[in-house]
Amino acid sequence: MGLTLRALILAASATRVLASCAHGTFLRPRAEGDTVEVANFGYTGTITINLHGEQGPLNWAALETPANGACATGSRQSPIDMVEGVFEILEGSNVELTVNDMPDGAEFENLGTTVEVITQGGNLKVGEKEFELQQFHFHLPSEHLDNGTSQAMEMHMVFQSANQEIAVIGTYINIADAAAAEAPAKRSRIFGRQEAGAGGAAATTLLETVFSVVDQIATPGTKTTTPPLVMSEVVDVLKANAFQIYSGSLTTPPCSEGVSWHVSTARLAVTTATFVKARDVIGFNARFPQNTPGEPNLLMVSALGSAAAAVAAVGAGAPAA
Repeated sequence: MGLTLRALILAASATRVLASCAHGTFLRPRAEGDTVEVANFGYTGTITINLHGEQGPLNWAALETPANGACATGSRQSPIDMVEGVFEILEGSNVELTVNDMPDGAEFENLGTTVEVITQGGNLKVGEKEFELQQFHFHLPSEHLDNGTSQAMEMHMVFQSANQEIAVIGTYINIADAAAAEAPAKRSRIFGRQEAGAGGAAATTLLETVFSVVDQIATPGTKTTTPPLVMSEVVDVLKANAFQIYSGSLTTPPCSEGVSWHVSTARLAVTTATFVKARDVIGFNARFPQNTPGEPNLLMVSALGSAAAAVAAVGAGAPAA
């Protein structure tokens, strides 16, 4: 059945995917000049095969073949449900993380599939490996699940090493409002530590600042400049907590594997008004949760299951679809 699925993929049209979570890295270098690349993949649609194909995650592999093949055949795909047993814990104190402030603001772009801040320097060092920060962007709702639970948003900070390896810090974003500010601090179900930015903490200043101008890039392909960005607040929160680490993939085409994921146990937050403002521009842009790392790709599992069900139906005398 794997060959059958690959045949369907190859039968679809192959068009170039212009932007992804790897935007600005060696996988998707930035365009020269003032052009803001707009992706032609999306988050809705099915695996229906037609002249132009569908843009949703079930058909990402067909949008650019064979480059996006891992989207349908990879066995370490992201995002995943962050449950005990699928990750290791790395304390923030064991990570060297620096992100430069941006006193003149930063370029803020609408790629059509997400909104992205182009950073101006920052480093992540884990053990002997060192990565340079390229950009950070947002998904709504969260792509990773927290022990089966979706969060309001997720921020991805994308790093690249000199050896062209990619590491991503994923941080959940919750909604802080007046009612939450009066509630006791919420504790992580797994780790028992306080979740920064939720259950009584104030909204994260960095996020409020970034999203204060998100309405200026409501149209895909547009960009603006943010107000001055002070990164230390978020860096301090990340280093004060821990990271759940695992080897996965990009969560957008080309779904390349070997990505070093660091999903923070911390929580950032935005006000309700800011969440609505961001939602109205970003819309829905979360890939569905994938299989446990190391297990067969869900699209392959689905193909096998559908074929088995069809065979069983024919054998039972039911008319074939």
